[in-house]
Amino acid sequence: MSAVHPPAAPARVVKGACPHDCPDTCALEVEVVDGVAVRVSGSAAHGPTAGVLCTKVSRYTERTYHPERLLHPLKRVGRKGEGRFVRIGWEEAIATIAERLRALAAEDPQQILPYSYAGTMGLVQGESMAQRFFHRLGASRLDRTICATAGAAGYELTLGARIGVDVEVVDQAKLIVFWGSNAIASSVHFWARAQAAKRAGATLVAIDPYRSLTAEKCHLHVAPLPGTDGALALGLMHVLIRDGLVDQDYVRRYTVGYEGLAARVAEYTPARVASLCGVTAAEVEGLAQLYGRTRPSLIRVNYGMQRARGGGSAVRNIACLPALTGAFRDAAGGVFLSTSGNFSIDEAALTRPDLLAGRNPRTINMATIGRDLESATPPIRALLVYNSNPVAVAPDSRRVARGFAREDLFTVVLEHFQTDTADYADIVLPATTQLEHLDVVKPYGHYDMVANNPAIQPLGEAKPNTEIFRLLARAMGFTDACFADGDEAIAQAALGKDWDFEAVRRDGWRRVGPPAGVARFAAGGFDTPSGKVEFHSTAAAALGLDPLPQYVPPNEDPQGPLAARYPLAMISPPARHFLNSTFVNVRSLRSIEGEPWLDIHPADAAPRGITDGDRVRVWNDRGELRLRVRVTDRTRRGVVTAPSIWWKKLSPDGRNANELTNGEALTDLGRGPTFYDCLVQVEAHAARSEANSPQTEVAAT
Repeated sequence: MSAVHPPAAPARVVKGACPHDCPDTCALEVEVVDGVAVRVSGSAAHGPTAGVLCTKVSRYTERTYHPERLLHPLKRVGRKGEGRFVRIGWEEAIATIAERLRALAAEDPQQILPYSYAGTMGLVQGESMAQRFFHRLGASRLDRTICATAGAAGYELTLGARIGVDVEVVDQAKLIVFWGSNAIASSVHFWARAQAAKRAGATLVAIDPYRSLTAEKCHLHVAPLPGTDGALALGLMHVLIRDGLVDQDYVRRYTVGYEGLAARVAEYTPARVASLCGVTAAEVEGLAQLYGRTRPSLIRVNYGMQRARGGGSAVRNIACLPALTGAFRDAAGGVFLSTSGNFSIDEAALTRPDLLAGRNPRTINMATIGRDLESATPPIRALLVYNSNPVAVAPDSRRVARGFAREDLFTVVLEHFQTDTADYADIVLPATTQLEHLDVVKPYGHYDMVANNPAIQPLGEAKPNTEIFRLLARAMGFTDACFADGDEAIAQAALGKDWDFEAVRRDGWRRVGPPAGVARFAAGGFDTPSGKVEFHSTAAAALGLDPLPQYVPPNEDPQGPLAARYPLAMISPPARHFLNSTFVNVRSLRSIEGEPWLDIHPADAAPRGITDGDRVRVWNDRGELRLRVRVTDRTRRGVVTAPSIWWKKLSPDGRNANELTNGEALTDLGRGPTFYDCLVQVEAHAARSEANSPQTEVAAT
């Protein structure tokens, strides 16, 4: 007689939102059976998501139920960096943290610093209760510059708020230029629309020092030297003006400063730009002609080119191009950096800066954390890290790790896993993942605010960020009513009076802006002081900057004096199956990436005696690392490419590309880091026999 099994419980579908640092902000559907999330998929009803998820997020259950998930508070028992901890209870953990913070705050609360970024893009679990806590404490402020501030500053000087283009009409474009954007890896839904445009006859162009997956599938690839994109944009403007490819009616009606711009770009002939960028004059001429003669034309500019000294100016220069050609007349035309400017968030209600009560704490730039842990005055004596992994992701990583290793530095880390940064913590607190808490996510790649409903109960003793900071506030004796706000109230406060969070939560998302197909700037209406495209920027002049677009060369110029010692420019774009340092520890995704690689052009490999598969030493004055090499023409001559960001502990040599990046030099606008402004030297380090030795293979597993 066969056993009778009770029927499986029907799956319950919960509406969610991807929280990760990606413009697509997918609407999720989480299938739950008996309290267990069994599948995460993209919502087919959500236009921008269209039922599709990237490889990373489609495996979100693997991450949530990962065997190494942190489920209980931990206290350090070994040396900092060893990662040796013992389990403790929440009561002990919170009391220990409060005791240390209370003593430091009594001396000077500026000795305490929060460190966070976009581990979650959620408004609730990101900077809500956490910022209320630090404002009430009077802690140092963090300048959150690590990703987008340079490009945002340059864009806003020219065009104002980052409104962007509706992704749902991108397939109507006849020319799409991917400028510093590997959309296949970083924005799969935009890429899907671009593919539809390609099938309808559109031309796709990639501008990137590396022949990325996206560049491989474009009709044309232009590969300038890193940090020279600003010069290329000026060269394109030179040709457009010289050859009468300017929409003079649009320029006259909806721009200011054209005469000054024309005089400035007259200096940037194709020959000069070719010399600066390491391309040919014919490439500059051809690209300008294609752009000036094709409509609708759309530039998908991403944050790659803004990670050099002149990154802000580069984006500013690129933002001028669609105004010259009148591309803004078309719904599928213009320039697309971000859509975040569409959303009105009540930041004051969310973060409560009034809790500072008149105090004005200092600001520490997150990009210079290595230096500031060594030399800030007053010294940083406590760090609370959440939604970030600075030991892996911050520039000049060796210096950052040295700062985190200070025994007099009290460090608390809120995390899902024992990351490189968590290894240096005194107290580690287990945080919930997106499947376990409530949130609302503002996208920067489409026009829909997306809500996240908790699908499962928190695993183990994990708690949402909001609850952790509520507990800390209570332990510190903060009695302000805002510390009792629930997550639903926080979400509603962030959205303001014009939004009903419960309705957004029920429906899953809510669109802002005009209906699809409307050309937002066909008749001007830019969010600038003049209401027009500002070739001549009064805001820039007020800041003491050049009011006209300009070219700012790299700090570490491949054609400058430092190149005599370090002749190769290194860039470290995202590996396809990682998102910053998130997902690196998901075994199935890491196995696809294999191990950290360095791509080098055959013309650079041959004189160094480097062959495909060798291990090489890559170094500069800041540090060194050893990587397996791929000899390939995917990276241009003079440039080496190290896809990132690997956890150090999961790399064969215990290092990652940020060992070599600059932790002091900042961008011309926005105070951003200069990750891609980095010269190195490469030498053959070991033959394939050593690279495949048992010791190496063990280290790589």
